[in-house]
Amino acid sequence: MSERPIRRDFASRPADPEHWIKAADVATEQRPGVAFTARLTIDVTPDLRGRIKVAAFRRDVTVAEMLRDLLAREFPPQSGDLP
Repeated sequence: MSERPIRRDFASRPADPEHWIKAADVATEQRPGVAFTARLTIDVTPDLRGRIKVAAFRRDVTVAEMLRDLLAREFPPQSGDLP
């Protein structure tokens, strides 16, 4: 019997995370002028997700904009940090 080829799905996790992370840096160098180059994925309950979406809607901003502002306030740049 022949073995089935390994199939990579769209959302499959990389076998080598270090290579995957470094590959993202290369991709951003090829797209100059892109302001946001990293994607952050978190797990939240459906209830919390709903509350976040409603809060963003009430503030007339996107969820991404609201969370970027929240993270920037919570984690301000430290002296010596790279830009």
